[in-house]
Amino acid sequence: MDLLTVSKTRYTTKAYDATQKIPAEKIARLLEILRLTPSSINIQPWHFFVADNDAAKQRIAKALVGKYAYNAAKVLDASHTILFCTKADIDPQHLDHLLSQDEIQGRFKDANAKQGQKDARAGYVDYYRNEKGDIQRWAENQTFIALGQLLLAAGIEGIDATPMGGFDEQILSEELHLKEKGLIPSVLLTLGYRSQHDFNAELPKSRLSAEEIFTQL
Repeated sequence: MDLLTVSKTRYTTKAYDATQKIPAEKIARLLEILRLTPSSINIQPWHFFVADNDAAKQRIAKALVGKYAYNAAKVLDASHTILFCTKADIDPQHLDHLLSQDEIQGRFKDANAKQGQKDARAGYVDYYRNEKGDIQRWAENQTFIALGQLLLAAGIEGIDATPMGGFDEQILSEELHLKEKGLIPSVLLTLGYRSQHDFNAELPKSRLSAEEIFTQL
């Protein structure tokens, strides 16, 4: 299936068939696609929690209470739920780790190339931390690139998906000890197969017209 067709036909699933599980090989493929997501200066400021069983999904669902309760069934009935987290800060340890990984992968022809990469990353981080004053927002923007990548990949693989920003961040942070891990919860994504009772499956897609959103310079 080509990407345009996927973009036209995929939709946000509102109800899942709890009896259907995504095959292990497909999940492995999706997670590898997720791992390969691009990011600004290859900063990779993310961590993903994968819930693929009832007990794990129940832990996620603890944060779907009160005004977010409408999302609980999606998490519990979907085959898999992924919590996308973002680093609360881009610290020197993370930068050093990235640089080491670059070196292991053979990306530096010499010491000058390695130093250039180190300086470039440090410069971007300094800019967003001290000049823009929104390094956490910049980091989280990268995490949402990962969300978009996985949404398209799921569509290509014939897997239904639902991105969800509606959850109690404090409950989820406490349940998974995110603060201690230096992480903040950014967004949830459920993956699985639609229920025959999913009302959204038959509704037409609604998007603003090209004339409204594109300006040719």
